[in-house]
Amino acid sequence: MRLSEFWDLADAVFGSAYSRTLGRELALTRLDSLTPAAALEAGRAPRDVWHAWCEEMDVPLAQRDGGDRRRLVPPPR
Repeated sequence: MRLSEFWDLADAVFGSAYSRTLGRELALTRLDSLTPAAALEAGRAPRDVWHAWCEEMDVPLAQRDGGDRRRLVPPPR
C-alpha cells in the first residue's frame, strides 16, 4: 500500500476532513501510542498503520476498503 492509497482510504472511511484530524491526533495503542501520521513518518508500513487505525476505531474488516469492493486492501499481518 502506498501513502497516497493510505490517505485515500482514510478519506473514504472517516471522511476527508475528519481523517486528517484523526491522523494527527489519535494515539494508536498497537503502535506504541503513535498517531497514524507519526507512525508513517517513523517508517511503519502504511498497511500496518491502516489496520491498527481501523482496529482502534472499531472499523470491521469488510468496511476497511471504504465501500469500494474493487479497491485492494492488503490484509492485516
